Amino acid sequence: MNTCRIVLQRRFLPVSNSNKEKFDRFIPNRAAMDFDYAHLALMEEREEEEEEVSSSRKAYRKQLAETMGLNRTRILAFTNKPPSSTSLHHQHQHQHEPPRRIPQRPERTLDAPGLVDDFYLNVLDWSSANVLAVALANSVCLWDASTGSVTTLVTYGEDQGPVTSLNWAHDGINLGVGLNNGQVHIWDCVTKTLLRTLQGFHHTRVGSLAWNSHVLTTGGMDGRIFNNDVRFMSYPVSTYKGHTQEVCGLKWSASGQQLASGGNDRLVHIWDRSTCTQWLHRLRGHTSAVKALAWCPFQSDLLASGGGAEDRKIKFWNTRTGACLNSLDTASQVSSLLWSNNQRELLCSHGSQLTLWKYPSMVKMAELSGHTSRVLSMTQSPDGCTVVSAAGDENLCFWNVFGLPDTTAKKTVPKAAREPFSHVPRIR
Repeated sequence: MNTCRIVLQRRFLPVSNSNKEKFDRFIPNRAAMDFDYAHLALMEEREEEEEEVSSSRKAYRKQLAETMGLNRTRILAFTNKPPSSTSLHHQHQHQHEPPRRIPQRPERTLDAPGLVDDFYLNVLDWSSANVLAVALANSVCLWDASTGSVTTLVTYGEDQGPVTSLNWAHDGINLGVGLNNGQVHIWDCVTKTLLRTLQGFHHTRVGSLAWNSHVLTTGGMDGRIFNNDVRFMSYPVSTYKGHTQEVCGLKWSASGQQLASGGNDRLVHIWDRSTCTQWLHRLRGHTSAVKALAWCPFQSDLLASGGGAEDRKIKFWNTRTGACLNSLDTASQVSSLLWSNNQRELLCSHGSQLTLWKYPSMVKMAELSGHTSRVLSMTQSPDGCTVVSAAGDENLCFWNVFGLPDTTAKKTVPKAAREPFSHVPRIR
């Protein structure tokens, strides 16, 4: 009797193998079976017999089943399903693509003696020609990132200075300079000549500038915003009235159709280029001055804004509807915001540090420390990889925060930069 039992075990029971599972072909593998799906498949067949289903309905069900992974035809399973080639591909990619290393310290530091420690000013900007402009008290200095050379563009007298705002035109040649006396100068930084002086509009300091093609938008301590067409000598093209205190942040959208303005009155306004009589949206929610503004490069109607010392929050707005999508407390004064051009990431300068966030989860990716005083401004290199920050410690710190330039991409021959008003023979 014992011998017969041993023979039956040897004949019908599966023999385990360390390399491969072998089951008797008459015994299904319960571990590899999905009983819920089997019940669903049997019930669906019964329902289809009872009702007539159109061909379009059948095609929709088939496509939905493929999307949800329910296009299986077998109910009983005798072996475990091998891993799909797609999952193996993703595992292979995950193993060979380590996470991007984000340096925690600046790769370069430059002295900036005379940098005015004023939260409301915008004294730093990086041109498309790879030249960094920085305001040092009454002077405007230019640092050529390609050669490392430093030149002084202009030094103003005490009756005009200090310099309160800087902004490059898209051509990388013309630089707008706002002054403490309310004037705005436009300089040709190649020939180092003064092209134009805008005066008589602002009566106090001009703390924010923003170019939009041939239009230079200026925001002053008087709460007024002017659009100046630099091709003409006449009065401003349009005036935006909505702020009751100093305008400390101005940013045009990538399309040039919408302007975001932030002020010391704790308001953010969205203006439409075609309408100058009324704001498109008045965004409330910050409890302190709003200087930091950044339009999202991958979602045209998404704007990020940052509040001052009593607010400390980053808010995200839908500029099409005016709705606040999210709010994050940074625990310190937000002075600047920059989006990555390649990843869904947002860099924020708050207090004396920089923080990189993953969007939209807002998971903190890195904290960058290098300044000993509060950060006042940030700007981004033309390739979108390097960020420079200016702080009250009179230092400029360069951060390789957004990765390295994509050298594997196909390089296109750059077109010659066109001046916004090159067809005008002369500007006085």
